[in-house]
Amino acid sequence: MTFKPLSVDQFYSVGNTEALIRWKHPEKGMISPADFIPLAERSGLIIPLGNWVLEASCRQLAIWQKETSLHAFTLSINVSANQFYQQDFTEIVLHTIQKNGLPPHCIKLELTESLVLEDIDEAIHKMKVLRGAGVRFSMDDFGTGYSSLSYLSLLPFDEVKIDQAFIRRAVMVDHERDWAIVEAILQIAKRLEMGVVAEGVETEMQLSRLQSIACEFYQGYFFSKPVPAEEFLEVVMGTRPTVLSNRLPDTA
Repeated sequence: MTFKPLSVDQFYSVGNTEALIRWKHPEKGMISPADFIPLAERSGLIIPLGNWVLEASCRQLAIWQKETSLHAFTLSINVSANQFYQQDFTEIVLHTIQKNGLPPHCIKLELTESLVLEDIDEAIHKMKVLRGAGVRFSMDDFGTGYSSLSYLSLLPFDEVKIDQAFIRRAVMVDHERDWAIVEAILQIAKRLEMGVVAEGVETEMQLSRLQSIACEFYQGYFFSKPVPAEEFLEVVMGTRPTVLSNRLPDTA
């Protein structure tokens, strides 16, 4: 497991992290999630793998909360469609949180638009059950689908994450239309009382432009790459630089 700093505000403080699974093969080295996640989905292993990520992430957060001052820290966990639509998903989530002694509001589940649109009624039901217990939700890769805006007010999300493609393309070609879309998402989300995270922030220029349109939360290699748990604490505690430049683009 690695952890990517999230919700980094204009003061470069870290108040949240996203858990990311990584596979270190004994012979082939690091294998990209883009390679092994589709394989897990086809083989049916994605559900036990997703449940393991949920358990491992909650266990790590519980350790941090017990041994450090990170009592208000929030952990974001990606959820696949197969995992989300398993019959006992809500029970598994709540049991895992309770077993590890965590406040439910410290857990944020990241869902993509395509996931919730597979069965929107079932998705809304599961989300409402978990939100009623205190769990929060984030719409990941916002803007990559065709129906994001039309469903935004209907779905009980607490946060949207603007897809990094908008941020990267807008700076590469100084595309004002992309910046207009980003700014519109910010304004709509704020009216709906949702948080907004800009993904894929890799340069000071991107950060400066986002700050100019009142974006408050960011994620990307400009701040830190995904790091193991022990290194992540160094980032949070300030014993490791939080702004790391000249990184490769983040494809996770």
